[in-house]
Amino acid sequence: MSQGTRPASPVYRHGLELALVGVAAIWGFTFTTVKEAVADAPVFEFLVLRFALAAVLLTAIFWRQTRGLGLRGLKAGLLAGLALSIGYAAQTIGLQYTRASSAGFVTGLFVVIAPILSTIFLRRRPSAGSMVGVGLATIGLFLLSATSGLHLRYGDAIVLVAAVSFAVHIVILARYSPEFSPAGLTVVQMWVATLLFTACTFLTETPVAPTTPAVIRGVLITGILASAVGFSIQTLAQRYVSPTRTAVILASEPAFAGLFGVVVLGESLSGRQWVGAALILAGILVSELAPQRGGEG
Repeated sequence: MSQGTRPASPVYRHGLELALVGVAAIWGFTFTTVKEAVADAPVFEFLVLRFALAAVLLTAIFWRQTRGLGLRGLKAGLLAGLALSIGYAAQTIGLQYTRASSAGFVTGLFVVIAPILSTIFLRRRPSAGSMVGVGLATIGLFLLSATSGLHLRYGDAIVLVAAVSFAVHIVILARYSPEFSPAGLTVVQMWVATLLFTACTFLTETPVAPTTPAVIRGVLITGILASAVGFSIQTLAQRYVSPTRTAVILASEPAFAGLFGVVVLGESLSGRQWVGAALILAGILVSELAPQRGGEG
């Protein structure tokens, strides 16, 4: 943690961790919304609209904080935005060559990769309790996502790039959020994603007019809630929440996606999947209840 940021009280930190759970729930809820939207619009074009809406909204609200970042802050936001964008792009491309269930598990491996990167680059070793939480969440992800066994495909290797990128994103925020305005960093991230996905759109897709209700609804929900609100909360929370705990909490996204699929769409989960979701929840609880030492990753 930087010298410019005072340690948070346990109540405030736990409040931020609860907010991260809310972010994971939002991302899980929007899974079906995105699925419906990209049926009517090219994937990268949808991502452009989503992140552009978030960028415009956050810029209007946090313009002063963004201007106050300075050159180093802008570079930090650029790095975080690049990692985030590469993760989304790799996940999107990889899904074309593998099963969604396998992709869900491989993407979730950021919960393992983030503590490793945190230890190497930030010199912040996770506590034993946090690592138990990582283990439980990883097993839970496998049971929840790899429903018929994990058979590695070409697409899985691409999705693994996404897992590494999301882990890098978490570590970058852990490094720079305590030093710079979280709001300003989030604004830069959203604009970087918008510009990169715009390039991807014109290089790989034929843009269409996004006029269907599913696309409009998807852009509004993901742009405002999943992007503007979600990444603002994550960037703020990572001022005080360790990369390992952040990764464990955000790994609950597929569990929430499955839960909302059952509640909203009437889908069903197998007994194995319910056990997986329970293990992810257990991993979060273990990580939360474990004492956090200074410098924990």
